[in-house]
Amino acid sequence: MRNTSRWQWLPSAVAYFFKSTLLLWLLSLLYIIAGEGRRDLWPVLAGCVFYEAANLTLKVCSLKDPNFVNIAVSLLHSTVTSTSVMVVLLCEWMDKGAGKMFDHKELFSGIWSGAFKALCFSCGYFAYDQWDMLDNHLYNPWAPSILVHHALLLICFTLALYRHVTINYLILTLVCELHSIFLHLRRVLRMLGLRTEKNLRTKIEWGLHWLAFFSARVFVHWFITYKLIKDSSKFPHGIELPLAFLGMVGMNVLNYFLGIDLVKACQKELIKSS
Repeated sequence: MRNTSRWQWLPSAVAYFFKSTLLLWLLSLLYIIAGEGRRDLWPVLAGCVFYEAANLTLKVCSLKDPNFVNIAVSLLHSTVTSTSVMVVLLCEWMDKGAGKMFDHKELFSGIWSGAFKALCFSCGYFAYDQWDMLDNHLYNPWAPSILVHHALLLICFTLALYRHVTINYLILTLVCELHSIFLHLRRVLRMLGLRTEKNLRTKIEWGLHWLAFFSARVFVHWFITYKLIKDSSKFPHGIELPLAFLGMVGMNVLNYFLGIDLVKACQKELIKSS
């Protein structure tokens, strides 16, 4: 049993640490925008405001449970992001073809049409979500993995946006938001009491769930990892390759554990409930 009296300072320390890092992130962003004239980064702030407005709108509509509101806004983000990313990819595929799209130079230093703004807007969401979880204590202070995840994403996204590199690589990582729609939708329906185990709708939903998991998450992340390894010699000397590779290793590990959790949930809803 955890000795809470000895470690009672830890939850407060975790909160202060991540709030401080988020504040530093915001100050650096404002400095870059105002001090260095990087007006192209305004969609990051627009993303923060948009998702915070969505949060407040849900609360005005008498949805007082902060956990439900957070998940509902996450569902909105997954829908908006996956739609914008798929539009970006489709337009590039029609314009350049898959061969040129996934060339190393294109992925590393190129910027697909609309990709920069889409990445900025999604970056704004992760900043909003980090604050919302901190403000409403929607995390485990003894193992704040979600806060670490968001902090690392903010670092990677912001560095890429500042330096105009690996934008297209990061857009590819966001394809997984297509699968996240099913993750968030499942939780929203369950919290609303609208999810019935082992009916036809649930079976269809799980079929789409697994299709999206393997195609939009597992395959895409494996493909990115493969490209990083294959084109490693083409990366310039710097932090880009180590940061990208470690990030993808982390993504693949998270996908593994997510897959295990999904198998358990699927068995519970479709098999054990029979």
